[in-house]
Amino acid sequence: MDKSMFNYYLPPELIAQTPIRPRDHSRLMCLNRLTGEIVNRYFYDILDELNSNSLLVVNNSKVIPARLLGNISKTTIAAEVLLLRAIETDVYECIVKPGKKIWKNTIIDIDESLSLTIVDVLSNGNRIVKINHPTDTDIDDLLEKYGQVPLPPYITSQIQDSNDYQTVYASLPGSAAAPTAGFHFTSELIDRLKDKGIDIACVTLHIGLATFRPVREAQIENHHMHTEYYHIQEEEAEKINKAKVEGKKIVAVGTTSVRTLESACIDNRVVAGYGSTEIFIYPPYDFKMVDALITNFHLPESTLIMLVSAFAGYENTMKAYSVAVNEGYRFYSFGDAMYIS
Repeated sequence: MDKSMFNYYLPPELIAQTPIRPRDHSRLMCLNRLTGEIVNRYFYDILDELNSNSLLVVNNSKVIPARLLGNISKTTIAAEVLLLRAIETDVYECIVKPGKKIWKNTIIDIDESLSLTIVDVLSNGNRIVKINHPTDTDIDDLLEKYGQVPLPPYITSQIQDSNDYQTVYASLPGSAAAPTAGFHFTSELIDRLKDKGIDIACVTLHIGLATFRPVREAQIENHHMHTEYYHIQEEEAEKINKAKVEGKKIVAVGTTSVRTLESACIDNRVVAGYGSTEIFIYPPYDFKMVDALITNFHLPESTLIMLVSAFAGYENTMKAYSVAVNEGYRFYSFGDAMYIS
């Protein structure tokens, strides 16, 4: 398929720069993927769309303050480090700027109690760094103190509260970008869903900044998807498999939940444990686990809109995006939501 098929015009003013408050007052486009019918609602109306025959599957990964600013040791040359994933204790794969001046054994000083040593340069240009800090300090505490949340490139304003770029159920640190479909849930809304008999299962997929990397190949089949790491606990896998056997609707919250479920599925069952995935979902694709999807509105020609097109149907998806633009929906991370059933 040609990448240009997934392009659309988005007025810049529709790119949301700040979150809606309360979170569940964002708009919600309900799309029936069988009929193509579109209904415009608000996210708190998800209570009416779901019932006790539904199981929500959320990604509980938490965004770490992965952006560190410092200087190349013994110089005034500024350096920016974006931590992508932990390889082992205190060792991370990262993006370093300016890359041309930072090679193996370079030391980047963040503060007198925190520095980074480049231990390897990868073929893709990323670096492996060792984080140096006093033995009596915790790296998570240092990141909280000196790190910043790395916002997507299309968000040009600064957020006042770092929790704005976290889901309310985020619990396991490891992501450099947020699973933004979950932004629309409040703790109160989750309680109301549970009161209605709607169960929730958690999976963990740590999201890297490569999620914003554009598809460069003209034919999307030639695109190589980045690797992401996931974990599904045994009790969560049992909950999902039990719901599937009972004929419940598996509602994935976000494309990362979709990619985790589809990657961990063997013989129509989710397998618990740790894994990595490079799955690239685009039309046509036979979904094994997911019956419905809650998602945001994604960038043109991105792997995310391609996944949505595989689930909702290409024509339905492009029509929905056209309606969203005409109706003034807010787009991207802090934007409005779709419920595709």
